Amino acid sequence: MDKFPIDPAADLPAEAAPTGHRARLALRAALTLLVPLARWLVHNGVPYSSFAPALKPVFVEAARQELAGSGGKLTDSALSVLSGVHRRDIRAMGTAGQLPVQPKSPSVASQVFTRWFTDAQLRDQDDRPMPLPKSGGAVSFDGLARQVSSDVHPRTLLAEMQRLGLVQVDADTVRLQAQAFVPQQGFDEMVELFAANAADHLAAASHNLRGDGEKFLEQSVFASGLSPRSTQTLGALARKLWRSAFQQMVREATPRYQQDSREQQGSMRMRFGVYFYAEPLIDADGHAPTGPGLGRSPPRRTATKTTQRSPRRNAR
Repeated sequence: MDKFPIDPAADLPAEAAPTGHRARLALRAALTLLVPLARWLVHNGVPYSSFAPALKPVFVEAARQELAGSGGKLTDSALSVLSGVHRRDIRAMGTAGQLPVQPKSPSVASQVFTRWFTDAQLRDQDDRPMPLPKSGGAVSFDGLARQVSSDVHPRTLLAEMQRLGLVQVDADTVRLQAQAFVPQQGFDEMVELFAANAADHLAAASHNLRGDGEKFLEQSVFASGLSPRSTQTLGALARKLWRSAFQQMVREATPRYQQDSREQQGSMRMRFGVYFYAEPLIDADGHAPTGPGLGRSPPRRTATKTTQRSPRRNAR
């Protein structure tokens, strides 16, 4: 996680500093969360001068959802007071300024990949996704594609999955290339996945902080003072654990989705995910240790001032 060398909210101008202890804490946490996002934006050519005005409809949409959840009256004045956006800007936005409330549904390519990766009938004796003939009944790529969608022709879907680097075609056989739906090509698809996954992760965490109803699962294990080799080993373990959890969740979710669709009770959506991240430690002066791989472990200090931390479980 990126770290500020100082309190990110300490030097805010007076007009930007929020009042109230909870507001100040919320802003400080939000600024920390925004550092990796800001780095990604800058990397892709989006400067502050473009990002700041683009936040207006975001805050208006957040205020709209807050009012809807509390039963408040939805007026331009109420939206302005809650969001801090001027009423004339809200009127100028109109319906065009509204943001989508929910992320897009998974693409057909994603659905085919997930079915292929988790369906027991499509796995070999070593429990790996088996190669499929292009055509030839239910146990073929054409058959799988038609089970998932009748709107997209299997040839079109196969070409799309090839473009994304998800499958390899050898003569009349199709093989999965990836262990997860992470397109190797197609920036649009990767951005959609990034936005949907990160947004729901933040939504779960912020819901838990609000204390509204039952808490969502949002936990992690953290450790510092590890060697590059250890972080690489733990990263491989994380991927192994995710593959098992992914398959089990999809196998349970698929029949439930099919039953709920038949009974027309599909009023909810869910997302289950996991992440792993590692980076070099940053010292008190903001310097990162140098060295090969993921970084070099910092020098061990005395027992009374050690910065070593054993793995611990973070939960909200």
